Amino acid sequence: MKTNQTLTSTTPVGIPAPAGAPPALVLPARPEPLLLQPSNTALVVVDMQNAYASLGGYVDSAGFDISGAQGTIASIGRCIAAARKAGVLVVFLQNGWDAQYVEAGGPGSPNYYKSNALKTMRARPELAGKFLAKGGWDYELVDALQPAPGDIVVPKTRYSGFFNSTLDSTLRARGIRNLAFTGIATNVCVESTLRDAFHLEYFAVLLEDATHQLGAPEIQQGVVYNVQTFFGWVAGVDAFCATLAG
Repeated sequence: MKTNQTLTSTTPVGIPAPAGAPPALVLPARPEPLLLQPSNTALVVVDMQNAYASLGGYVDSAGFDISGAQGTIASIGRCIAAARKAGVLVVFLQNGWDAQYVEAGGPGSPNYYKSNALKTMRARPELAGKFLAKGGWDYELVDALQPAPGDIVVPKTRYSGFFNSTLDSTLRARGIRNLAFTGIATNVCVESTLRDAFHLEYFAVLLEDATHQLGAPEIQQGVVYNVQTFFGWVAGVDAFCATLAG
């Protein structure tokens, strides 16, 4: 009988500490523990904008349930505090386009037809120009999760934070090899960016209780299965914060 079980191990994997450096930290994760060093790790905060996490934002206006957003914000806040204290780079991804929506692609782009923000504005003309336009409230990061000195904000125009952005060069210039992912939506921008991270040779861990899906709860579990089985590792906020605290 086939069980579709993820193969597991208790042996830590990842990038070992260089000779003479302190031992790497060991993050309890699935399907096996993951080696982390603060100097080569970044916490990625995906699209924690009013559009995705605030009442009256694009996602709420488009009819998606954002009732879990506040709990996600609190969990991400814990991760950010732990990362900053440990000297882990914090990177905020911010999704959207110029005010004229040129960066959205237009009718020649599949994004024009698949972006629910663009579709909602076309269906409701009174909302034209309201969603994910740079300089607008919808585009801004939520008040509770604001960058601090030393953090980096990377704009993006598609689901993946690596597409047509400076994310990869920003991370490589700082020697980053490990990425811990938080944010909204687990099954859209978080998963898209994490998959690209895998293909670009980053060790990526999904902090499952610091992310939130768009759609039914089982969608979250589907992403968790995909990540731990095929694209990376999965851990919790408590384990991440405790590991960084030593």
